[in-house]
Amino acid sequence: MSKSFRRVPRNYDATQITNHRVGDLLASALSRIGDVYQDQPGLILAAWPGLVGPQVASMTQAVQFHEGILRVKVHNSPLYSLLTQHEKQRLLRSLRNQFPKVEIKSILFRIG
Repeated sequence: MSKSFRRVPRNYDATQITNHRVGDLLASALSRIGDVYQDQPGLILAAWPGLVGPQVASMTQAVQFHEGILRVKVHNSPLYSLLTQHEKQRLLRSLRNQFPKVEIKSILFRIG
């Protein structure tokens, strides 16, 4: 096996640092991984039960997050009315605080 060598750049005077500290590289790599991890719609769906609590979570189901809209299936009409009229803005604020890098436009409740 032959090693591949790169040519030394012109006007290189050997005063620049050629190695990097792992701590410097690790911070930028972890922030990029965190950005990709935050953008996954499955995380928003999984966060729904913790956001509404166990009692409401048993009667609702986050179905889809697409183009900034979270679609939630609600089991009965009184709960649908409560969520759409009284709790929607609070839930939106909580989701936006929990996922600041994701654009969350609205929550769409459907009886089903």
